[in-house]
Amino acid sequence: MAQPKYIMNIEKVPHLSDEEKQKLKQITEKFVFRVNEYYLGLIDWADPADPIRKLVIPNEGELEEYGRWDASDEDTNYVVPGCQHKYEQTALLIVSEVCGAYCRYCFRKRLFRNDIKEAMSDVSPGIEYIRNHPEITNVLLTGGDSLILATRKLRGIIEQLREIPHVKIIRLGSKMPVFNPMRIYEDEELLKLISEYSTPEQRIYVMAHINHPREITEEAKRGFDALHQAGAIVVNQTPVLRGINDDPRVLGELLDKLSWAGVTPYYFFINRPVAGNNDFVLSLKEAYEIVEEAKSRTSGLGKRVRLSMSHTSGKVEILAIEDGKAYLKYHQSRDGNYGKFMVLDCPDNAAWFDDLPGNENYWTPPQKKWNDFKGANEKITEKEASSTT
Repeated sequence: MAQPKYIMNIEKVPHLSDEEKQKLKQITEKFVFRVNEYYLGLIDWADPADPIRKLVIPNEGELEEYGRWDASDEDTNYVVPGCQHKYEQTALLIVSEVCGAYCRYCFRKRLFRNDIKEAMSDVSPGIEYIRNHPEITNVLLTGGDSLILATRKLRGIIEQLREIPHVKIIRLGSKMPVFNPMRIYEDEELLKLISEYSTPEQRIYVMAHINHPREITEEAKRGFDALHQAGAIVVNQTPVLRGINDDPRVLGELLDKLSWAGVTPYYFFINRPVAGNNDFVLSLKEAYEIVEEAKSRTSGLGKRVRLSMSHTSGKVEILAIEDGKAYLKYHQSRDGNYGKFMVLDCPDNAAWFDDLPGNENYWTPPQKKWNDFKGANEKITEKEASSTT
């Protein structure tokens, strides 16, 4: 397979000046950097505000004090090494700590630190847990990027999951359809694997992460088609990000292009308050208004998308923000509150569920399911504390 060359050192990016490389090096010492030549080719280097550039080239705002490493307390959802179980029907296997490129807004930046180990090459404990919990019908392979795994490794995981009768849906979390479409359409073994195990009774879904319509190139469309022909169902989710897709025309075009390519618009997310993400933050009011105007520009197929926050307590769907009020409901709930309707005051600068006065009346801080597991918030806080003493 002719694969694009990967670049892990900011100094090796030929399009940046020496001054830019020097300035950005301090950022890549804290937040890892990775990109490939194909994706760099999508950038308009004459435009310093190019949205594709902002997706993968570090920004100085990443060094600002903001957010937490694990803003949705995923550490409390671990049940065994490498496996999270937050919602009754769905389990997550964290199978990789590598991506085709590293998005600067990533909500799991913690996985790319050397002192954090959540992804597991041995998924046996997670598989056994899933086998013993018949309520789990959906398993998401994520990380990192599930399609960065070698096809042989991916086959081993999928074959084990397909031996469990109650697992009906396998989801592959991936940005490879736009980071490196060739990895999909040139890999006959991958497509064969999908065709074997995505059947009319038990589907494989590819949970794509496409943030901007310019990512939907001819190569990407070829990749979508290869996945469809193999029997996979492709859906898309993206956060709404300042400076990248915070324009109704851009988001409207994204909804159209996804629908035209047969990719279901699934979620628009509010950016999680994760360390290093300050430059991408929009207020809830801004994000809601942008999304609603974008939806007005597309067909009913594009309008299927939901705007929500992946909060510690669940997926909080934003139904409306009007006259200083946020109208919300739990689209998913950690504590069984699915469908719970909420009306909360919404200050203009509120950017997350926790910023809404009275939110604390609708959820409780989580308790760890696996007490021995120490997550990024704990580990990094302890490390930073010890370094100052």
